[in-house]
Amino acid sequence: MKCLESEIAISGSLLTGSKAAVAALVTLIFSALAYRLKAVTRSGAVAGAMVSFAIYVSAGVGAFAALVSLFLIAITTTRAGYSRKQQRGTAESSQGRSASQIVANVGIAALATVLFAITQHSIFLVAAAAALAEAAADTASSEIGEATSGQARLITSFEVVPAGTDGGITLWGTLAGAMASLLIAGCCLVLQLISRSSFFLVSIAGILGMLLDSILGAVLERRQVLNNDMVNLLGTSTAALIALVLHHLCL
Repeated sequence: MKCLESEIAISGSLLTGSKAAVAALVTLIFSALAYRLKAVTRSGAVAGAMVSFAIYVSAGVGAFAALVSLFLIAITTTRAGYSRKQQRGTAESSQGRSASQIVANVGIAALATVLFAITQHSIFLVAAAAALAEAAADTASSEIGEATSGQARLITSFEVVPAGTDGGITLWGTLAGAMASLLIAGCCLVLQLISRSSFFLVSIAGILGMLLDSILGAVLERRQVLNNDMVNLLGTSTAALIALVLHHLCL
């Protein structure tokens, strides 16, 4: 019996090690590809590899696929109307997003998946999905808004401001952000990270987090109380928290 238990333990360890090795290989390739496409800087690639590895190991290939979906939304919307954004001075760096930007956008999702791995409570997958949905919504709303219009309105006062102004929103940008949140929630549903009943909660949390991000940008970032990374981190954190609260109240 002891021999059998030892064999089972060794087998389990080998499976765990094999999973980690596969996760490391896949996430390294993913990060290298992102760097090659100039979607991230060198530091961003390192941070991305660490965050995506944590997500893959903690919640499986489905969670990693959801992260890839966010990446595709981000790179697509960032490159939409890029020349116009360059002319207006609102374009992202041609070298891609930095380590701090990566952590600000997907760090909370990674933390939530780690908590899932520790507790095995699926509620943390809902929180992770909401954080990814908010990151996608915020990126899409900003990038599409700047690509489609030279003007925006402050979310707090509706004052007309140049596109790219902290706290500025546009109709097309907001619609794109809402669609991005729905897309990530849909991906998470298809990948069986969340249930059907959680789909709308995640979508709503992502959209509300996006709007809060704009409010923080208008109130605090414009006054240089917070920088953009801090605002993004608060946005994803709030979306995750909203999803947790809504899940507790509604399900």
